[in-house]
Amino acid sequence: MASNKKKERKPQKLIVWIVSILVICMTALIFISSSSSTVEALNVENQPYLGQDNAPVQIVEFGDYKCPICKNFHEEFVPQIQRDYVENGQAKFYFVNYSFINVDSIRSAKFAEAVYKELGNDVFWEFHHLLFEKQPEDLKYERMDIFTEEFLEQTLKEIVTEEEAGKVVSAFYQKESEAAWNEDMKQANNLSITGTPTLYVNGQKFEGNNYEDLKEIVEEAIEGE
Repeated sequence: MASNKKKERKPQKLIVWIVSILVICMTALIFISSSSSTVEALNVENQPYLGQDNAPVQIVEFGDYKCPICKNFHEEFVPQIQRDYVENGQAKFYFVNYSFINVDSIRSAKFAEAVYKELGNDVFWEFHHLLFEKQPEDLKYERMDIFTEEFLEQTLKEIVTEEEAGKVVSAFYQKESEAAWNEDMKQANNLSITGTPTLYVNGQKFEGNNYEDLKEIVEEAIEGE
């Protein structure tokens, strides 16, 4: 009887862990309200971004490639942000890593950083969007072998040459993207970020409930420039 109880306890713990991760992602969803905060010096230097260099407003997302809420955000809301503010030169949209779920999150973030370092901003965003597109619909949080090195390399090869992919893979294995990822995590921890996605507009944490609330804070930032 004691042996059976031990066997039953393990899956119960696993279910609790998975539910906990889901709760963290959901409570961090950008359209959930919490306490307001403003960051005086949100550092986006050397971070990948969409938009024009001289765009006056900075929209910064802290995200995790394994978070399904981030996937939804990039599929549903990033195109709206691009259409309403990025394409007309009013805002730049930045992505900063906060890899908190498990080793898959860390591995994919460091690999993406290597893409940015070796192949530049435009290729980074192609790869970035492709990673979210390929995130499994039935994502299992306990698995740590979804975003493997092989998967990441093959995904990159869908958009670049063998030679270009080789440069990225070499940089990744030589840990040349480690410092950039560490800086992202340090900044996220300094901001007390606990989940993804988390948004800042010109240093002000977004605390609204929907896209209209986001538009309001972005337009206030535009008018203030």
